[in-house]
Amino acid sequence: MTPETILERLLRLHPKAIDLSLGRMEGMLAALGHPERALPPVIHVAGTNGKGSTVANLRSILEAAGHRVHTYTSPHLVRFNERIVLAGREIDDPAFAAILEECEQVNAGKPITLFEITTAAAFLAYARTPADALVLEVGLGGRFDATNVIDRPLATAIAPVSMDHLQYLGDTLEKIAFEKAGILKPGVPGIIGPQDPRGLAVIEARAAEIGAPLYRWGREFTARMEGDRLVFEMDGTREVLPRPALPGAHQVGNAAISLGLARVIDSRLANSPVDRAHGLERTRWPARLQRLIRGPLVNRLRPDWTLWLDGGHNEDAGRVIAEHIAGWRRAEPDAPIHLILGMLNTKDPRGYLRHFQGLVASLATVTIPGEPASLSAEDAAAAARDVGIPVSVAASVAEGVARAATDPSQRGRILVAGSLYLAGKVLADHG
Repeated sequence: MTPETILERLLRLHPKAIDLSLGRMEGMLAALGHPERALPPVIHVAGTNGKGSTVANLRSILEAAGHRVHTYTSPHLVRFNERIVLAGREIDDPAFAAILEECEQVNAGKPITLFEITTAAAFLAYARTPADALVLEVGLGGRFDATNVIDRPLATAIAPVSMDHLQYLGDTLEKIAFEKAGILKPGVPGIIGPQDPRGLAVIEARAAEIGAPLYRWGREFTARMEGDRLVFEMDGTREVLPRPALPGAHQVGNAAISLGLARVIDSRLANSPVDRAHGLERTRWPARLQRLIRGPLVNRLRPDWTLWLDGGHNEDAGRVIAEHIAGWRRAEPDAPIHLILGMLNTKDPRGYLRHFQGLVASLATVTIPGEPASLSAEDAAAAARDVGIPVSVAASVAEGVARAATDPSQRGRILVAGSLYLAGKVLADHG
């Protein structure tokens, strides 16, 4: 059996793809002999935007310090195996198929979501593979997420909280922040990234209620760019580090969360300022303002044109991406920027797109291929018109790139954005 065959079978065990609850997960882990109690020290990361980048940064820092690091992230871009990294290496197909089958047999056909049973399988793999740390990303929310079964993690973190997944987490920022704050644990330090004051107040109230010490952006720690260097301050000390490898002004905050985590876990997982510097400049995290340098779409472009990819998909992501491309325009005012957009039908295209008004030379919308939950290209185009952006509909990303490539300008940029699912399709086509 291949992992894909087993995953397809497991998908049918629950009528809902998402059903936030801990009961099924706890029962599954008990039947497996509680692998969650045999994990290396866990760093648990929640948030709406930036939690994946935080995980990637922290992994890179700890690996620079010589530690073996497991990571758990979602969703994947090309292969499901990407979600489970064992001591620095993506789980291979035979090992993944074996733990999936083991979990399937133990579950014996009972209702369980795909995310729950694959998280249980990941815990089995982590418990059986020696490592020094597990950096564990929340799937959705926090309080009732399948990952929230670790009684005492080494540390927790909450990256910026914003409006997303309203149908599961609530329709106000305060409700969403309350769900994210569910990963805080008594006596366990929590690193809290840049937050809207409304969300921060909810997180602080939960921390005070349970006795979780907090390190908050702008108070106990902060970071800023000074020229080409990142200046990080915490506990009265100051570190000057290289610019983070991940592009975008928003990555300063994500890097700071990772640095704060590295500092508070240093007594258990030693890491030096040199390790932190090397880690930040070596971080890799695909589909986050990633420049594509080869492949069929790149081959369509003239030499001084570049192709970029980003998977951000909510209003805050649209804002920070638009701020970044505004910087492109300031640096090269004669280089047009063309946007190709595809989104899921659970997202808010108007909220995302309104930040791009006046920034892009053209916008083409696409339907995400092979994705049943895709927003149609026509509906995405209607949203663009509602916020005043001229738009055309393209049959594919390739068609959108081909249209943009007709621009006669000597140099320019094309950005494919709006969904990690669309980003995954593009990356798969580019090897």
